[in-house]
Order: sequence, then structure tokens, then C-alpha cells
Amino acid sequence: MNIRVVLADDQTLVRGGFRVLLETEDGFEVCGEASDGAEAVRLARDSRPDVVVMDIRMPGMDGLEATRRITADPDLTDVRVLVLTTFDIDEYVYEALRAGASGFLLKDIEPVELLRALRVVADGEALLAPTVTRRLITEFVGRPENRRVDAGAIQQITDREREVLALVAGGLSNDEIAAHLVISTATARTHVSRIMTKVGARDRAQLVVLAYESGLVSPGSAGA
Repeated sequence: MNIRVVLADDQTLVRGGFRVLLETEDGFEVCGEASDGAEAVRLARDSRPDVVVMDIRMPGMDGLEATRRITADPDLTDVRVLVLTTFDIDEYVYEALRAGASGFLLKDIEPVELLRALRVVADGEALLAPTVTRRLITEFVGRPENRRVDAGAIQQITDREREVLALVAGGLSNDEIAAHLVISTATARTHVSRIMTKVGARDRAQLVVLAYESGLVSPGSAGA
């Protein structure tokens, strides 16, 4: 089954380049293009893609607000948002992660990496491995004014779940968490799922934000 993608970017050339890449690759289908956030939200609701590739800086409704609306819509719980930006440290990108985006990439990414990212996000994972993601989260969570997490959320999880959450924040996959804790991948997946349910997180990206905001993982620590 093809991964269905909506491309949201105010630059026609950028959208066209992505469309050509995806349409010449097996397993992908472009089901719409948007030049602003409002159009991206409409397309997400109309076509129910697997992934919306979202530029942040667009006229009218920007990608941040569009991401909030898509991730907050109960009818779009299966739609993932992958943010693309030209800036490796951008407060709007951090806010997009808080709003529910499943990860972000720089626009100068190699084509093979974009395809891999789309597969990862469409599969329900979060794209958290790139060093720039952790650097961005470290930068903005380190500011006191950005610590807005519900303190009660982190208190609902067990000691083992805290350990798992810290590993998620370090960018580890379920397989890597299982190897680190000497447990099965299924058990690791169950732990992650239970943590998300307890704290009300949409996906692993929001778990990473929670881990930093709650102080469970500190900027500059080994887990970061």
C-alpha cells in the first residue's frame, strides 16, 4: 500500500521537486499540494493522507498553526505531520513538536533521507534521531519560560516507565530500548504505549518534549 502524502510549502519549486521525487519512487503517492497552512488543513481533512510534509513559514496561516489544527482534530488521529525547515534552530519547529508534529528535517536533506523519514513517520514512529532535533529541544526547553508541562503527568508513570521515557528522549527505537533494558521489543513497545496513554501524548515526539520539560532528561545529559 502506498504512503499518501500532502505537500505544504509556499514555494512552488520546492513542492514540485518533492512531487517528482515521490512520484518516481515506488510506494508513495502525492494526494495534494498546499501553498499555505489553511489549505494544508483542508487537504488533510479531505484526503486523509498518511503524512503531511509541512513548511513552517508560509503566508496566512503558517505551518505551526496548521500543525496544531491537524493534530488536534479527532478525525485526523492517523495523519502525521513532518515539518521541513531551512533553519536548524528555530523556535517555531520546537513549538510544532509540542503541537504534535512527528519530527522535522532540514530542506537540504538528501532525497534518500526524505524517503526514509516519510516511511518512519508513516509507520507511527517519530523522527528524533538527527542531532539537530535534540539540539533544538535542548535549546528551547532550557529556557524557564518554555517549561509548560503538566507536572502531574510525569508522576503518573512507574519507575520502569521513567527509564523507558528517558531512553525515548535519547532517540532510541523500541528495538534499541529492548536491547538496552534486556527485554523484548514487544514489552518495550507496550511500555511506550502505556506512557503515551498516561500522559496524553500523541506520539514519541511529544514524549521527548515531556521528558525535557519535566526535567527527567536534562540538556547536556547522556540521554540527550
